Amino acid sequence: MTLSSVLIANRGEIALRVIRACRELGIRSILAHSEADRDSLPVRLADQAICIGPAPVKSSYRDSAAIVAAAQLTGADAIHPGYGFLSENSDFVALCEAEEVGFVGPSSEVIRRMGDKIEAKKIARRAGVPTVPGSDGAIADRDEAFRVAEEVGFPLLIKASAGGGGRGLRVVHSPDTLAADLSAIMAEAEVAFGDPSVYIERYLTDIRHIEIQVVSDGTTTLHFGERDCTAQRRNQKLIEEAPSPVIDAETREGLAQAAIALCREVGYVNAGTVEFVYDNPTGEYYFIEMNTRIQVEHPVTEMITGVDLIKLQLRIAGGEALDITQEDITIRGHAIECRVNAEDADQGFAPRPGTIREFRAPGGFGVRLDTHLEGGASIPPFYDSMVGKLICWGRDRDEAIDRALRALGEMRIEGVVTTAGFHEEVLDSPKFRSGVFNTGYIAEFMEERA
Repeated sequence: MTLSSVLIANRGEIALRVIRACRELGIRSILAHSEADRDSLPVRLADQAICIGPAPVKSSYRDSAAIVAAAQLTGADAIHPGYGFLSENSDFVALCEAEEVGFVGPSSEVIRRMGDKIEAKKIARRAGVPTVPGSDGAIADRDEAFRVAEEVGFPLLIKASAGGGGRGLRVVHSPDTLAADLSAIMAEAEVAFGDPSVYIERYLTDIRHIEIQVVSDGTTTLHFGERDCTAQRRNQKLIEEAPSPVIDAETREGLAQAAIALCREVGYVNAGTVEFVYDNPTGEYYFIEMNTRIQVEHPVTEMITGVDLIKLQLRIAGGEALDITQEDITIRGHAIECRVNAEDADQGFAPRPGTIREFRAPGGFGVRLDTHLEGGASIPPFYDSMVGKLICWGRDRDEAIDRALRALGEMRIEGVVTTAGFHEEVLDSPKFRSGVFNTGYIAEFMEERA
């Protein structure tokens, strides 16, 4: 069944991104929005808009019943969740399935299994995908924790099974604190995720964060190369690029085939991202998790492949088979994405909501700015502080960096403090330009500039 209408259960730039893809496909876009977003650009550009509740996310963008009811009321064929909010909530997708409302993404069962990091590691191992050395499953008690720690060695990492987005992690440097750290992270996991189960992994200190974009129609699974998300702060990505500046062709192919094997093992359908850590000293890579949704950084892949990933999502959700093959997907040039947020880098990246007095978007060859903002628009305090995503393409990495620097300098945002200037500093730093760094680089950079 080809989709004729889609309810978009999200806001900001990703809502606008889906609206545009729907329009090009002839699909009626219906935007579910909160009262705080009533006057936003996505509301004005959607074919239809419906308010689902007040500003707080629990009463709007995380209200499963309200979103499904909005889809039923407007006659939407399916719901596109974007990223964040309910995009990886298996209970929400199960509700869609029970109410016979389509969902642009995988099934609730797949989301549940891949969202449980212990279960996801088991699936990866069955698929022959390498995983970080550690416990085989959830840690049952302190005795098991000490036994695994002896095998893995220190430092080690305790991870919440239901964690994500950099939450539910604790590094343990010594057996002296292991028992206390174990109790603390289990308590934190219970409060934050409603699931106290944790597992232990070797703590790798000199790593890069590499992810593979995949799309499957249930029969054919394709990969679209890798993205390198190593430039991050406190496990939150700041700058993403594709392809990675450090991995070779053999490793690239190994990562891609591992991602495809994992998708086949779990029966994955729609777009997703398989995430790995790459150990710089050894050149080995290990599966860490799968994001069962479209990623914030998907545009860098689109820029180097020329493929619209949101359109593929919508077509697959409508029952269409992929109309491209792996041979059709070629990597051309280099792309870099900067997540520009309304935050103050000099004050620990504290959010700075407010009203945009003046906004000038950069342009020119190879420059893309995904944003929902314009002059007079507001950045409310209730949601993520992203202003937009600047994505720049070049024939090679140096040109992509130079183009991103030019575009950041050209962009003008008055009324709120943003991280645009910080991105300029990072991109032009000798270490970033060299391409040789690890996930600790941004922290080192912050210390040097302090």
